[in-house]
Amino acid sequence: MKFTCEKSILQEGISTVQKAVTGKSNLPILNGILIKTNKNELILTGSDIDLSIQTKIKADVIEEGTIVIDAKIFGEIIRKLDNDTIHISTIENNSIEIICNKSRFTLIHMKPEDFPELPNINENMIFSIPQNILKSMIRGTIFATAQDETRPILTGILFEINNKKLNLVALDGYRLALKSENLDTDNVISAVIPGKTLSEVSKILEENDENVNITFTPNHILFSIAETKIISRLLEGEFIKYSSIIPEEYNLKIIAKRGELLNSIERASLMGKDGNTNLIKLNVEDDTMVITSNSQLGMVREEVNIILQGDHLEIAFNSKYLIDVLKIMEEDEVVMELSSSVSPCIIKNKDENNCTYLVLPVRLLNN
Repeated sequence: MKFTCEKSILQEGISTVQKAVTGKSNLPILNGILIKTNKNELILTGSDIDLSIQTKIKADVIEEGTIVIDAKIFGEIIRKLDNDTIHISTIENNSIEIICNKSRFTLIHMKPEDFPELPNINENMIFSIPQNILKSMIRGTIFATAQDETRPILTGILFEINNKKLNLVALDGYRLALKSENLDTDNVISAVIPGKTLSEVSKILEENDENVNITFTPNHILFSIAETKIISRLLEGEFIKYSSIIPEEYNLKIIAKRGELLNSIERASLMGKDGNTNLIKLNVEDDTMVITSNSQLGMVREEVNIILQGDHLEIAFNSKYLIDVLKIMEEDEVVMELSSSVSPCIIKNKDENNCTYLVLPVRLLNN
């Protein structure tokens, strides 16, 4: 194998496929990147079996070949070389030589035949969605996935298409996040994608309206983004019937300025950090929400102007869960729907009906 490639192009390609190389595998081959030449391009692949990322980059190929090289050291070397043309060729003793200006490295490579083959996915394109919309939907739900592996299905996001609508849903037992977008497809799909996969997909997606093509098989999902393919296994099991968790009725409705509410809760949470409960109390009155927090550190009182429909209420929350939601919402005004001090709180945009967030309250002793 022998090729030359511009440093910036090679570095970007390595950075993309490295997202699938965890470095935690017992198989040394999975700590590597598969590099294959194809006419005037390189095909780079990284994989940890569950998640595989493949991308194509332009290169001047002088001699065809395929190798696997340790992702971490190869990535570090390329990143630290000058911004110029890099010359790479295989030499004796299972090594490659990397030359850029006055720098010269030799690096041991591994056998490409030991690298796992990517799952075979029939790319009859299922549907497309603009990259910026999918990126926003992932951002608006991924924070609510479970971090604890005791219920693996909750570490993923439900990807549901029905009635020409795409829903992404995440929940961890304390909160639920639902984002929806209209989609021009008659397909009906329900699959749970690992949160880790969607986190990496989100990093690769661009903030533009070019489409990402998505293909499903019974066990895998394929995202095709320009010259990059991301293939992930799906999580097995039944996702919780989330629609039955979201209350349809409420006793009081609050309209508040999102920025003011977020800033007040963030300040109040500074006192709630004692004991890791992040506890804050909301006292909802006629046109004011009083936010308080007491701890061994001291106390805080904040007031936020609101529009209230319904009765007065005192309710407590883990402030972190409210902050996570308010930070990723995009409208200036939000609506909170509540029924009692022990019932879930629903948070939505005031105008556009494209997201629903549910946060469970913390029970107070006097309740």
